[in-house]
Amino acid sequence: MKKLIVLAALSPQFACAATGYYLVSTYDVEGQRSIDYKYWNADYKHSSSTSSPEIGYGYGVTSRWYTELYAVWRRPHGRDSKLAGVAWQNDYLLTQGQYPFDLALHTDIQRSPGNGYGAEIGPVLQTEYHRTQFNFNLFLQRDFRNGRSNDTEMVYQWQVKQRWKSWLEPGLQGFGELGKWNDWLPRSRQSHRAGPALFGARDLGRGQAVKYEAAWLIGKNSARAAKSFTMRVQYLF
Repeated sequence: MKKLIVLAALSPQFACAATGYYLVSTYDVEGQRSIDYKYWNADYKHSSSTSSPEIGYGYGVTSRWYTELYAVWRRPHGRDSKLAGVAWQNDYLLTQGQYPFDLALHTDIQRSPGNGYGAEIGPVLQTEYHRTQFNFNLFLQRDFRNGRSNDTEMVYQWQVKQRWKSWLEPGLQGFGELGKWNDWLPRSRQSHRAGPALFGARDLGRGQAVKYEAAWLIGKNSARAAKSFTMRVQYLF
């Protein structure tokens, strides 16, 4: 698998579901199709919680270009799940192993029912040292909802993963929202969360495989103290 830098696009509301809980990365997966399922749950104080499942279909068009269509649902505490948005993601590798890192361009345009569009863009750095993989991603987010003026905001992701066994790779993940890109919020109003994570894959034969990741994050979500569980399962074929 390649080391990389990625660029992304999502709405701030929608990105909280995606890039706020799942590290953005991309690889050479030419000809590979995937069913991609994601889920996160955030538990706040006073018995409040929010959860969000996502389902998508991805395809490696070439050795450099990966595309995916997916939908996101949101379920606030005590309410039914509702469709929060649909998105089209495209990742394009600009380098493929000739440097200590790889560079890619990731875009993701989201449409929320009745609320217009959103976008996110920024670099994601991935590199390796021996059997340890390091990632750091920095995104700018903008909400383009109809009739509203919104600031461009900055968020980040980081990850450290030890390549121990293909079916079990321990690591750490962290995510955060800083506020307006050129005028960050006071520390007390920023959101930062981090915790342990597990990764793995199992080869099913005949070009099929299952990949998984899960993390337990502690910190702040939307400037509120929360404990969050995240998981992602991909069926590759």
